[in-house]
Amino acid sequence: MKIIWTFTLLMIPGVVSSIEVTGYSGGGVKISCKYYEGHTENEKYFCKGTWPQCTEQIKTNVKNKWVNSGRFSLHDNTSSAVIRVTIRDLSEGDSGMYYCGTGKFGIDSSTEVNLKVITDQPIRTVRGYSGGNVIINVKYEKKHMNHEKLICKSGADQCFPVINTNRAAEWTHDRRFSVHEDGSAGLFRVFIRELKENDSGKYKITVKVSEDYSFFSEFNLNIKKDDCVKNISLSAAAGGSVNISCKYPQSHRSDVKFLCRRSGADLCAEETSVNESRRWSEGKIRLYDDREERLLKGSISHVTEQHSEYWCGVQSDGGHKSFITRVLVNLTETSSSPPPSSSSSSSPPSSRPSHKPTTHVGTTENQVFCMVIT
Repeated sequence: MKIIWTFTLLMIPGVVSSIEVTGYSGGGVKISCKYYEGHTENEKYFCKGTWPQCTEQIKTNVKNKWVNSGRFSLHDNTSSAVIRVTIRDLSEGDSGMYYCGTGKFGIDSSTEVNLKVITDQPIRTVRGYSGGNVIINVKYEKKHMNHEKLICKSGADQCFPVINTNRAAEWTHDRRFSVHEDGSAGLFRVFIRELKENDSGKYKITVKVSEDYSFFSEFNLNIKKDDCVKNISLSAAAGGSVNISCKYPQSHRSDVKFLCRRSGADLCAEETSVNESRRWSEGKIRLYDDREERLLKGSISHVTEQHSEYWCGVQSDGGHKSFITRVLVNLTETSSSPPPSSSSSSSPPSSRPSHKPTTHVGTTENQVFCMVIT
């Protein structure tokens, strides 16, 4: 990089506009700078710092074509007299004052850009397996709740708008993709079902703040085949219970495991998770993580739904969830036995559920479900 001494000696910057830009570490921003239409033939630049010393980040005389220089890209759209600049892989050190301008001798038409980069844990890679599902969580400041959002897969004509419904349980669906925004939590989620290997690739989530700028985050989705059981069908008497047992890899012993029930468009109408070894969780869905045996053991009691769909999976530190095994529970005759009693969550009597199912067809005690982390 070099200092634009020539510009500072031979021109006076005439600021056309000034914009405030927010970005997130690991992500990027797109900035649009308007300039005087009479300057379309001039060289265009983007520099960091204040006059008279502004450190050049990118400069070009190329028209109507993107030019790249490291993490910076610049496009001079002469038909609309707009300079478009993209900065990728942001860090906190990128915060500061920038100028984009035309390099016109005499009076330079430039835009003052004040960039603030917020430190965040960027999403780098989300992993899933063919046949399963994933939920990807993206955080942002609440002030961006009503701004337009879009998720796109790079290299494919595949984009989905994120619609803010102000309802925490409502999702927008498009084929195998679903998107949902919870503005009160500053969070929106992307759900991809029935994963395929060709779903792998780079995805970009963009938030359009104004006509002047937008910010984005990118992540790689890595989908692989595995030999795990994908679908399990069980039977239980109405009001009875059923047991499951899920195997997970050694590398995920310390991660959160969960079992959730899907109801219609609600991806997780009822969920129970466990993040401690050898402790029972309480409720209708009870889980026990035996980390020595690498088994997630569960008991679903008071089964009443005619056809209930459950998923077992794991959750990463970023809150991303991988749904691996689909478990269907179908009702048989009505149970005449009383509901099972629950044992203390701190003192499980053994490494398996403390009660036996009233009716249990398709023995899950001997079935192993395999799970992966995102």
